Amino acid sequence: MRCRYLAPCFLGILLITFIAPVHAQNADAPRLEKRGETTQLIVDGKPYLILGAEVHNSSSSSLDYLQAEWPRLAAMGLNTVLTPVSWELIEPTEGKFDFTLVDGLLAAAHQQHLHLVLLWLASWKNGMSSYPPVWVKQDTKRFPRVVEDGRPVNILSTFGAETLAADERAFAALMRHLREVDGHERTVLMMQVENEVGVLGSARDHSDVANRAFAGPVPGQLLRYLDEHRAMLNPDLHALWNEHGTKTSGTWTEVFGDTPRTAEIFMAWQYAKFVQTVAAKGKEAYELPMYVNAWLGGEDVVPGDYPSGGPQPRVMDVWKAAGFAIDIYAPDLYSPDLYGWAHRYHRPDNPLFLPETRGGEAGAANVFYILGEHAAIGFSPFGIDNWATPATGEMAEKEKGGADALRVSYNAIASIEPMLLEAQSKGTVHGFVLDKQRSSVTFVMQGYDVEVSLDEIFGNHAENGFGMILETGPDAFLGIGKGFRVKFTPRDSGAKHVGIGTIQEGRFEKGNWIAGRGLNGDENDQGEYWRFDPHELRLEKVTLYHFD
Repeated sequence: MRCRYLAPCFLGILLITFIAPVHAQNADAPRLEKRGETTQLIVDGKPYLILGAEVHNSSSSSLDYLQAEWPRLAAMGLNTVLTPVSWELIEPTEGKFDFTLVDGLLAAAHQQHLHLVLLWLASWKNGMSSYPPVWVKQDTKRFPRVVEDGRPVNILSTFGAETLAADERAFAALMRHLREVDGHERTVLMMQVENEVGVLGSARDHSDVANRAFAGPVPGQLLRYLDEHRAMLNPDLHALWNEHGTKTSGTWTEVFGDTPRTAEIFMAWQYAKFVQTVAAKGKEAYELPMYVNAWLGGEDVVPGDYPSGGPQPRVMDVWKAAGFAIDIYAPDLYSPDLYGWAHRYHRPDNPLFLPETRGGEAGAANVFYILGEHAAIGFSPFGIDNWATPATGEMAEKEKGGADALRVSYNAIASIEPMLLEAQSKGTVHGFVLDKQRSSVTFVMQGYDVEVSLDEIFGNHAENGFGMILETGPDAFLGIGKGFRVKFTPRDSGAKHVGIGTIQEGRFEKGNWIAGRGLNGDENDQGEYWRFDPHELRLEKVTLYHFD
């Protein structure tokens, strides 16, 4: 068919030529996808586990500083490095962008066959505003601050319209650049938008504009969301709303009461609207999965002692009501209450990801629980580049032990990654961390009560234990970890007795099982338990049999 008008035809050809490569890049970009029982990160068309670690906040500001770190990071069994990219370094002068640092990070990661998750440190980091460019920091009229006790503080206000416009413009420029230079390589897997946002020092912003908003009505968008999602709301938020009559209109204090909790909800809405807008603008340029992280508070901690308005579990629904650009709400989890916080963040509408957590031997154990019990998409201890002494580059003894432990765990998990990802999607894996306070756990697999407890034989007790158990077939399981023992009991009281048929230690190499010893006698407590030595991380297969 001929074109009747030459100019429109020529324009159409140009548009097709320009748009097609962009679509090709975005079609294969990393994404989150619901698979079976869970949501997984898809990279190059296949599920992917982030076995990661995060460098210190300022480490990535110098390519020379990180140069010696990259080979060590790769040798530690990581497949992904989380690294900041700060606003001040890519837009030092307003409107002029410099991506030299970003390109250097991409090149170094690609050389070491590592992926990246980039942390956009812009308007806020740890509640404060230390990473915006100087031209933002010094102009408090264009970019207003939070007010506490009548005075502005070093926190950019969510009510600054030009702050939002400048932040989203810079983030969109970064995402466009990533699409252009990394859209085919797909080195960058996800983006963190801001860092641990919220007001520190007070439960809310007390600027004039914030005071007027707080005295005004709760936005209808938020109340409609709460009303439509009653059955799924966080129990704490639902209880607070219910306590005040589950109103669908009114001021903030009329709907939620006059307490610091209400101030936190108010600030959660302000931060959520800001961050969702920035993330959405970035996704328009290059659609990658995006998450926000939280500095955790706690039931007995007053908002403002931790960043008030950040994505705490009890205000996660407020964030969700504000938009859809943020895919994951993630805890920065240093608390010893690993179980409690993981359960609060892992929801049907929120896959679990730990972007910042304890490393060393604690991290080497916790990763099994997070990936196994919660089907998490990834795990990332913080400050891994600090595990080498600056003067020599050699590991200090304490850090070396922790780095070695994490490397052993990551390498073992990597060897079973396809099996683990499949088990996550089927819901046929459980993970655990045991100590004296939590010495045993029980879960159900294939009609059995599976009791996992700290290993003990001949009076020798393991102090700690951790691992995962995966179903591999009828009456067949794979275990990985150390320091625990397993007992299988039929749930049906009329079922036959069950016994341990075979136990075989071994390892996987390129997906193939390399068999080691067959374990019996003392190694399985004369057939009573499936045991994992407390001194060495092991992979073992077990089969069960039945008898009258």
